[in-house]
Amino acid sequence: MHQVLADHILKFVPVGDGRLAEILSLFDIEEFSKKQTLLREGQRCDRHYFVLKGCMRLYFINDKGIEDTTQFAIEGWWLTDNNAFERHAPASFNIQTIEACTLASLSHAGQEALLAKYPEMERYFRRVFQRAFAAMQFRVRFQHELSKEEAYRNFVTAQPGFAQRVPQYLLASYLGLTPEYLSEIRRKAIS
Repeated sequence: MHQVLADHILKFVPVGDGRLAEILSLFDIEEFSKKQTLLREGQRCDRHYFVLKGCMRLYFINDKGIEDTTQFAIEGWWLTDNNAFERHAPASFNIQTIEACTLASLSHAGQEALLAKYPEMERYFRRVFQRAFAAMQFRVRFQHELSKEEAYRNFVTAQPGFAQRVPQYLLASYLGLTPEYLSEIRRKAIS
């Protein structure tokens, strides 16, 4: 399982074998069942999760009581409520597994210690966050520029791994659609 994380780190920064083993030993590896909640809005967020196996999501409950999914994560992706994690503030989001998951995680203190001892990990996280931030910028742009049908087609093309694994009602939530409207879009795409 550590190999997924090792490969991900090495994709962004060079790390010697001995140092890589030390770095990997600082992560906690945990198993979670399907639909398990790891963080609830209002709780203290003290974990930063890396998906070794499985699929999870970040979401909030809007003022109408509807779950709005803002982010998915599959193998090789990081997920946390970044603001709550960095500021030690109450969480504004919920984190839930979509599938059974094996996750590598760091506490806030653990991540700070890792970054202090291994400067290459500071560079690693900077590069990971830069890519994630760029992806969020494109998502916002697409929400403003594309029709709902175009947004769906774009997502399916750009993220086929998610589109095949995420239940339709969660994909609809992520795209800002009702499940019924997403079904209609998918029917049009097939015919």
